[in-house]
Amino acid sequence: MEFFHQLLDFVLHIDKHLAEIVTEYHKATYLILALIIFCETGLVVTPFLPGDSLLFAAGSLAGLGLLHPGLLILILFIAAFTGDNLNFAIGNFIGHKLIESKRRIVKKEYLDKTHAFYEKHGGKTVILARFVPIVRTFAPFVAGLGSMVYRRFLIFCVVGNLLWICSFTLAGYALCRNEWVKGHFSLITLGIIAVSVLPVVVGLLKSKYSKN
Repeated sequence: MEFFHQLLDFVLHIDKHLAEIVTEYHKATYLILALIIFCETGLVVTPFLPGDSLLFAAGSLAGLGLLHPGLLILILFIAAFTGDNLNFAIGNFIGHKLIESKRRIVKKEYLDKTHAFYEKHGGKTVILARFVPIVRTFAPFVAGLGSMVYRRFLIFCVVGNLLWICSFTLAGYALCRNEWVKGHFSLITLGIIAVSVLPVVVGLLKSKYSKN
């Protein structure tokens, strides 16, 4: 319980925590950010890690001159791309064993949400899922599980990651000097999380009422 409390505090005050990390670790900050993004996209057991809000906050620090924007985007892209491909490989080679194992390593409800997303959007799910927490963690896994042609997955993966990383980091970079944004960063972080989760909530409500 304490872990999730600390995680929530990190997400809600991500700008302050990242500033502290930059001050303490300097260039190693890039590696820390890359590791978080890699785990959030590449490991099906860590869908709760911050994604959108982390990119926005990192972009804000780049706008303030604490991080190099070009290097930041490149490193985060490599991390997300590598994570996606690892996730695809896991789904492709041992996905069925993980699902059928007695220990529930992968939550069935998360897989069901991602399957529903695929049924609605097809292969474009790999791109669209980048903007939906939890779904983006399981989309590559389900793509590998469903034996999507790797070349097709690769194209969607590159496009999706470029759009996701550039949109949030550049938004943070552009807005960081705005006084209102600086004074209401926690509120904006909550807004980003709410907007990101909205498609999942709408999908669940539609599913519930359509069954009824």
